[in-house]
Amino acid sequence: MKLKGAFLMVIMTIATILSGCEPLLVLDPKGPQAERQAQDIMLSIGIMSFIVIAVFVALIIILFKYRASKQSPDYEPPEIEGHPWLEAILFGIPILIVAYLSFVSVQSNYIVEATPQKYEDQEPLVIYASSSNWKWHFSYPEQDIETVNYLYIPEDRPLEFKLYSFGPITSFWIPQLGGQKYAMADMVTTLHLAADHPGEMVGRNANFSGKGFAENTFNVTAMTQADFDEWVEEVHETAEPLTEGKFEELLEPGHLGQMTFKGTHLEFSPAPEHDHAPSAKEDEEHFTDDSSDHSNH
Repeated sequence: MKLKGAFLMVIMTIATILSGCEPLLVLDPKGPQAERQAQDIMLSIGIMSFIVIAVFVALIIILFKYRASKQSPDYEPPEIEGHPWLEAILFGIPILIVAYLSFVSVQSNYIVEATPQKYEDQEPLVIYASSSNWKWHFSYPEQDIETVNYLYIPEDRPLEFKLYSFGPITSFWIPQLGGQKYAMADMVTTLHLAADHPGEMVGRNANFSGKGFAENTFNVTAMTQADFDEWVEEVHETAEPLTEGKFEELLEPGHLGQMTFKGTHLEFSPAPEHDHAPSAKEDEEHFTDDSSDHSNH
């Protein structure tokens, strides 16, 4: 009776905990990059579950088949040499699993680093996303708009984020659109995303950057292109211009609400000139310059 009561208590506790859990955002993708990553996660979970189940089944079979018998205490089993097929299975299957997951991971890495699939022929919306303690600044050079701690994006259009930081290293992450990427002080990293559906999402800094890290979040709203264009017009009609003095105030450590400005800080405080991944042409020019310097010496 006590055992039955304890079992029911465990079941009720698990049910209560699970009912209060929020859905995993990484498994609720709203864009092609996040969808690819969600597929890889589910694939990994499926393979690992199969392995765990197979191991437990084998354990149960071995425990019953080779449990202690009524043999004499002095009994010694015969010498048995290694079994080639058993050893091939024990070593071969893990190697195949690791090789397959490695292939999938490398393939997915190239896919999520490139322009999202089915958007290759469209011009991306370029947004400079810069962080400071503990806020996010989003600059739209094409629209000549800057926002703080919130992001408006059009659906069904590729997004090209230029990431950098005015302070410590941070990590830009919108779980429902794609994986995280670091933002650093002296270089720009590029992140390609896209939203397939309109709706509200949450982004955050996924890298610890001081005492205000926990609230270093921002809201993301995906909308139709018509609604996005309407928002741009409204900002130009109602928002205050962003001045250099105001921007210096925004960079002071602390938390702020959502803010909107006409103009961007890129006019008086441009992004770093160094890219995280220089092009092949830049590499060739750099090599040529180095060779010339060495020859002059």
